[in-house]
Amino acid sequence: MTLLDKDGVRLAVDGAVATVTLTNPAKRNVQSPALWRALTEAGRMVPGDARVVVLRAEGRSFSAGLDRQAFAPEGIEGELNFGDLAHASDQEIDETIAVFQEAFTWWRRPDLVSVAAVQGHAVGAGFQLALAADLCVCADDAQFAMRETSLGLVPDLTGTHPLVRILGYSRALEVCATGRFIQAEEAERTGLANLVVPAEELDAAVSDLAAALLAAPRNAVVETKALLAGAVTRTYEEQLSAERAAQARRLRDLAGIGD
Repeated sequence: MTLLDKDGVRLAVDGAVATVTLTNPAKRNVQSPALWRALTEAGRMVPGDARVVVLRAEGRSFSAGLDRQAFAPEGIEGELNFGDLAHASDQEIDETIAVFQEAFTWWRRPDLVSVAAVQGHAVGAGFQLALAADLCVCADDAQFAMRETSLGLVPDLTGTHPLVRILGYSRALEVCATGRFIQAEEAERTGLANLVVPAEELDAAVSDLAAALLAAPRNAVVETKALLAGAVTRTYEEQLSAERAAQARRLRDLAGIGD
């Protein structure tokens, strides 16, 4: 069932699996404010009984990043010109970028597990969109690059936090400052990708992973995701306490006496 199909984004739902597809392969799924608004809308439209959200893209590239037309004097028709944004107040710039970021934040919702299926290029905003998902499966032709610094900008679409968490500060700085490409093998070795498969097997591999994620009871997966996500900021003793509290909730739920 297709719930949304606009501005290069399609949302379809099949049982407990929702699929968000970037649908502008002719332009290598470049990103724009319109696409970000559509991604945000897709997030709001994901049904409450969905458990897994797959993020995929049509064509040879996952996403080649921001549409460079946004920086041209004429900009993108009907959209804010990024050159004009530079003349706005700090508050206006902050509020504008915060709206853009909403397209990238909902993928980590506690009630969902999101999986990015990446083929070809995932550059700049495309790399950050892949980083927004909980898990990443990529084709063996995948190439990731954070090109913002090369353009005199910084990554501002939520990608810096997961990049440092996965790679560590030193490697993340090197990747961003040089803008170099990360090939699929390195992505898997460093933890950017959970799995690398031949390009023709990407859809099947993601389907298999989605099925595996659905095998366990939903509440157990939700509790485990929250437990692991919180481990980054908790002390060791705090994490042990969080484990005990989570298990108490699970035991009561299984016994039919939960809240």
